[in-house]
Amino acid sequence: MTTPQNTRAVAAAAMLDVVDHGQSLNAILPRFSKDVSPENKGLLQSLCFGTSRHFFSVNALSKILLQKPLPEEARPVQALLWVGLYQLAYSEISEHAAINETVQACRDFKSDKYRGLDKYSGVLNAILRRFQREKDELLAGLKDSEVPFYQHPKWLIKLLKKAWPDQWQNICEQANIQAPMCLRVNTRLQSRDEYLAKLDAQEIKAHAGKHALTSIYLEKPCDVQLLPGFSDGAVSVQDEAAQLAAQLLKPQKNDHLLDACCAPGGKTCHLLESVDNQATLTALDADEKRLVRVHENLARLGLSATVKQGLAQETESWWDGNAFDRILLDVPCSATGVIRRHPDIKLLRLKADIDNLAELQLSILQKAWATLKPGGQLLYATCSILPQENANNIQAFLAQESGAQLAPMTSAGELDAKQLTSAHDTGFGWQFFPKADEHDGFFYALLHKK
Repeated sequence: MTTPQNTRAVAAAAMLDVVDHGQSLNAILPRFSKDVSPENKGLLQSLCFGTSRHFFSVNALSKILLQKPLPEEARPVQALLWVGLYQLAYSEISEHAAINETVQACRDFKSDKYRGLDKYSGVLNAILRRFQREKDELLAGLKDSEVPFYQHPKWLIKLLKKAWPDQWQNICEQANIQAPMCLRVNTRLQSRDEYLAKLDAQEIKAHAGKHALTSIYLEKPCDVQLLPGFSDGAVSVQDEAAQLAAQLLKPQKNDHLLDACCAPGGKTCHLLESVDNQATLTALDADEKRLVRVHENLARLGLSATVKQGLAQETESWWDGNAFDRILLDVPCSATGVIRRHPDIKLLRLKADIDNLAELQLSILQKAWATLKPGGQLLYATCSILPQENANNIQAFLAQESGAQLAPMTSAGELDAKQLTSAHDTGFGWQFFPKADEHDGFFYALLHKK
């Protein structure tokens, strides 16, 4: 068994993988978590997510505080500076611990590539202490530049300004706030009110969501194993906007359903829950590893589906010719609506990705459409807030596909876009923006096949 390493040193190493090598935190944190003690795994995650969330400000601050850039041989020290500045500027960690532990991490940093970093510990200490003294003034100075102030890359701010001139500032602000923990009640087992009563009995404070009829928000996040009946399938963790998919598609018992791009299976399970598991559903995804989660979720919830690996646009490799009554098409996207849950998106995504994704999404939509029965409905969904991936794609598809028409969308509660205060009717679907203490950013368009 390896000796646990300094948690801040491990966080710095993880941030280098994100910034320099384009690795996602979801992909690398399980590996890096093995290097810290069990009680520090939560700290490691909060340091990495927090530093990513505030990267554009802490990086700007580091450039101000450094008289000259650190040499390449001291690249981990730069990462430790990001981590240290995040703690001092944005976390609730005491300044004393933030400085002392981060400086100690400079001495403790273990790497085959980088050696002798302890000689930079004095420089790191001096910089962090200077920021401690001048914190208010330095943070106020960030207002002079949009990138560090709104903590988003320049290209994304430009796209948001163009698409949403009245909302872009709030979109950025919401993306920099930690998202709430939202649950989806399995109404096969109990009603939402009944589960709220169970939470209250366990002294877990919660309230019902406003839009999704199965949604519950916890006042404070907690370990899922503390939730009543979680292991028995009573409840799942899922954002409220994502829960609207089942309400909008309205599957019926005995329907033949497709959930394309389904992993990790939250919407797959919700579709089946909504019809009491009385439908035939094909759950398709390109990523074999992520399909493991789909199988796990189905098993925990006692649901059945045909799970297949394949590319949604390559229908000849997985479709048996039996047309579907309803299709949920949650296409791969930029995930710009869920940045608050995955802040490293701001560091990993590039402007060129958006056009490439839009092209892929339209291709998937065109191919999936051929598998839909006449009279059937397809719900196009993304967790993006960019029109290129959303309304623009639907507009282009309708222009080229004469057999398609935009269907009016109502939730199970017969709410329209005007009543859903969080939804913006684009004319080609509903755009949800991330909202404080509520749902993520999401897009839906319901298409009917004539």
